[in-house]
Amino acid sequence: QVQLAESGGGLVQTGDSLRLSCAASGGTSGNYAMGWFRQAPGKEREFVAAIRWSGRVEYYTDAVKGRFTISGNNAKNTVYLQMNSLKSEDTAVYYCVLGSRRWNSGSYYSSLPYDVWGQGTQVTVSS
Repeated sequence: QVQLAESGGGLVQTGDSLRLSCAASGGTSGNYAMGWFRQAPGKEREFVAAIRWSGRVEYYTDAVKGRFTISGNNAKNTVYLQMNSLKSEDTAVYYCVLGSRRWNSGSYYSSLPYDVWGQGTQVTVSS
C-alpha cells in the first residue's frame, strides 16, 4: 500500500521561507501526479499546487502563484514545495497527495485525481 510522508513544516515569521518535502513508499505502480493541499483552522481543505509528470506541467492556486514552487522527481516518487514570502494566511496543515491514474488537465486543481493522501505537516506563519 502506498504511503506518503511529509516533512519540513514548522513555525516561521511573515516573509520567511519553508520547503516541504514528501516521499512515497510502498509500491507506487502508478504515479501520474503529486501535489499539495492545505487546510486552515475552520476552513475547507484547498488545492495548493501539483505537478503532472507527463510534460512536467505545474498547477498553482492563484493565492500562491509567484511565491510557491513545486518540484520533484518522478523516478524517486518525491515532491517538494518551496514556499517563499510566507503570509499569515498560509498557516495550515499541508497534505501531500499522489494521483495514480491519468486525468484531464483541468482536474488537477481538484481533489479528484488524488487517491493517496499523507498525514499532513503543520505550517504556522506568525505575523
